Amino acid sequence: MPTKFTKETYLYWYELMELLRKFEEKAGQLYGMQKIRGFCHLYMGQEAVAAGAMTATEPTDKFITAYRDHGLAVAKGIPAKNCMAELFGKFTGCSKGKGGSMHFFSKEHNFYGGHGIVGGQIGVGAGLAFAERYLKTQGVVLCFFGDGAARQGVLHETFNMAMLWKLPVVFICENNMYAMGTSVERTSNVLDIYKLADGYDMPGDSIDGMKCEEVHIGIERAVKRARGGEGPTLLEIKTYRYRGHSMSDPAKYRTKEEVEEYKERDPINQVLNTILEQKFATQEEIDAINERVKNEIDEAVKFAEESAFPDDDELLKDVYAEENYPFITD
Repeated sequence: MPTKFTKETYLYWYELMELLRKFEEKAGQLYGMQKIRGFCHLYMGQEAVAAGAMTATEPTDKFITAYRDHGLAVAKGIPAKNCMAELFGKFTGCSKGKGGSMHFFSKEHNFYGGHGIVGGQIGVGAGLAFAERYLKTQGVVLCFFGDGAARQGVLHETFNMAMLWKLPVVFICENNMYAMGTSVERTSNVLDIYKLADGYDMPGDSIDGMKCEEVHIGIERAVKRARGGEGPTLLEIKTYRYRGHSMSDPAKYRTKEEVEEYKERDPINQVLNTILEQKFATQEEIDAINERVKNEIDEAVKFAEESAFPDDDELLKDVYAEENYPFITD
C-alpha cells in the first residue's frame, strides 16, 4: 500500500530510532558495568514518539520532558557523545557532568530537560510557551510527561492557565502503561488520559505511539493549532517501555507475554518493513545505516571514557545566572 510519507522520512525515522535504541542498549550495558551511576531510565520501545515528534516540528520549537529523557535529547540534536559523557558524569556532557541521566539540557538545541520531579516540567513547559507568545516568536513547546505525572496537581493548574491564555504548547502524555510499577487502572478512574482535557475545553486525542506515522500526524495537527494562536492540545500517545521503570526495577509487575506482545509491534521493525516493502532502500543500504549507528555509539563511549570529570571549582557554577559569586569568600 502506498504511503503519504516520503522515502527520506522513513529512512530518517529508521536511522534515528536505531540510534536511540542502540544508545539505550549501550547505556544499560555500561550501567551494569558501573560505568554509569545513579538513576537511569531507558527509552527502549518509545522511539516512535521521538521520531514522529521530530518530523512534525521545527528545529526552533522547544522540547521539555521528564527523567526518561535520553531519547528525546538525542532526537533533538544533542550529539550522542555529549549525552553519553553526561551519563558518565564527565565535563564534556551536555550538562557539564552535573545533571546525569535525568537532567539533560541544551539551550542550543532547544532541549530544556530532563526533570527529576514527577510532573515538575509541566508548569515549566507552559512557562516556556508563555515566553514564546510574549516574544511573538511563532515557536511551539512540546511538553512531554508520563502517565504517572498525569496524577499531579500541577497538571490541572497548568491546563487551566494554558487554555486561559491560549499558550502555544502541546501537552504529550507518553502513556507507557505504568507509573513506576503501578498500572493506570490502579491509579485513576479515568483510563483514557486524553479525556482530562475535557474539563478545560482543551482539544484532546489518543494516538498509537508505536507508529511513527500516527505520532507525526497527531503532533503535526496540534502544533499547527498552537502556532496559529488557537492554544494547547493534550495528546495521549500510547506507547510501551521494554525495560523496567529504571535500571533498579526488575519489572515483575507485568508478564513476559505482555512485553512480547508489544515487541511484536516494535516501531523500528514497522518502519523497516515499510522501507523494504516500498523498496525505499536495499538490505545493503540498511546494513550501512546500522554500521553508521554502531560507529556513532562506539565513538560516543570512547569520547565519554576519555573525557575528564568536572573540576572542583565547577561545584557552585550554573546554580545562579551570575558568573561570579561575591558573597562567597575563601
